[in-house]
Amino acid sequence: MSGQHKVALVTGGAQGIGKAVARRLLDDGYAVVIADHDREAGEETAAEFAPFGQALFVPTDVAAEAEVAALLERVRERWQRLDILVCNAGIFSSLPLERCSLADWNRIIGVNLTGAFLCARQAAPLLRESRGAVVTIASTRALMSEPDTEAYAATKGGIVALTHALAVSLGPAVRVNCISPGWIDTSDWQKESRRQPARLSEADHRQHPAGRVGRPEDIASLVAWLTSAEAGFVTGANFVVDGGMTRKMIYV
Repeated sequence: MSGQHKVALVTGGAQGIGKAVARRLLDDGYAVVIADHDREAGEETAAEFAPFGQALFVPTDVAAEAEVAALLERVRERWQRLDILVCNAGIFSSLPLERCSLADWNRIIGVNLTGAFLCARQAAPLLRESRGAVVTIASTRALMSEPDTEAYAATKGGIVALTHALAVSLGPAVRVNCISPGWIDTSDWQKESRRQPARLSEADHRQHPAGRVGRPEDIASLVAWLTSAEAGFVTGANFVVDGGMTRKMIYV
């Protein structure tokens, strides 16, 4: 029984940005539940994090209502509390509009947007009890697009809107904020079978007003602040973390 520990749940926490967020919260003293669809990555991450604190991997498809319910029941049974929910799970697809089937569309919507709704709904009672915080992870693609990304862009725009709706519905007990990352290089935060050196050029870095491509740690540090008491007056907001790229005029 570990009721004295503050507890964080990170969906999509086995790789990429989610893994960096999970590690940061673990380092900050939270027991961390890593929910992920990729069992190989989740088991590997939980084993890697074991020396640093309580890290529990729970295989979960966030688009499946029953699996989300079982996930939150697991949290309640073990800790009787939840202090932080980070809705990070997401899948990306680039398909020409005419080739994006309804099944393709529904799967992306299901994981990226419906998954965040299901997790927030299921976690709400525990978060109200702890006066906790939620952080959703959207994308700068909520604000701008590349071709053939209709489903993904729609989910990220939906996440931004879902965030302020949740902030109003769950406040004042629970604060809810959104982070919209830009280009974040996750090369070092993949499972071992997928890990490879970053392929970044000087031009990749120079095109950012901040002078570099982003790192998962940049997002993790903002999650840590947004879920802390220092951010007690911040809710319903969307933080664009992209090295300034969405503020930069680009002319060819």
